[in-house]
Amino acid sequence: MTRDLEQSADPISLFSEWFGEAEASEPNDPNAMALATVDEDGLPDVRMVLLKSFDADGFVFFTNYESAKGRELLANPKAALCFHWKSLRRSVRVRGPVSEVSKEEADAYFASRARGSRIGAWASKQSRPLESRFALEKAVAAFTARFGVGEIPRPDYWSGFRIAPQQIEFWADRPFRLHDRIKFVRTADGWEKSRLYP
Repeated sequence: MTRDLEQSADPISLFSEWFGEAEASEPNDPNAMALATVDEDGLPDVRMVLLKSFDADGFVFFTNYESAKGRELLANPKAALCFHWKSLRRSVRVRGPVSEVSKEEADAYFASRARGSRIGAWASKQSRPLESRFALEKAVAAFTARFGVGEIPRPDYWSGFRIAPQQIEFWADRPFRLHDRIKFVRTADGWEKSRLYP
């Protein structure tokens, strides 16, 4: 078993260490994570999103609340995440309830985005049918003209979600598929740690 998995008692600290190593080794988007939700029929849905912050309270990402994932999370606020860092041969799985971030947190992050990305948030009716690429470019041009060189406010339908981890599993590659797996489960007294068969 790898030393960090063997000794760590705090999954958030361990995730922070692994994430730092991924930032140094992954060629692109070390903060990319698969986000799984379910629709109104209970059918699972998964897509890649970008982690924007994390701490003991949870893992945060931002999106259009009118998108498929936004609608699914507002209707059924539970989700799962999976990080896969191929350069490190490691992955992390997270499961837990979901809550909306505060307006202040959403405003602060939106203001930090590139101007084009902020305009894109206004122009894109995320997850809904698009008649043509030209229609999207036309919407971008219209909002670019609308906001000119001034500030671009955050749309009411654009914000963030925080996934509060109830379970976190760390996976590390080992020879002959005898991988290391450590699972942390949140309890009233903190975190309960167990090993899993590969």
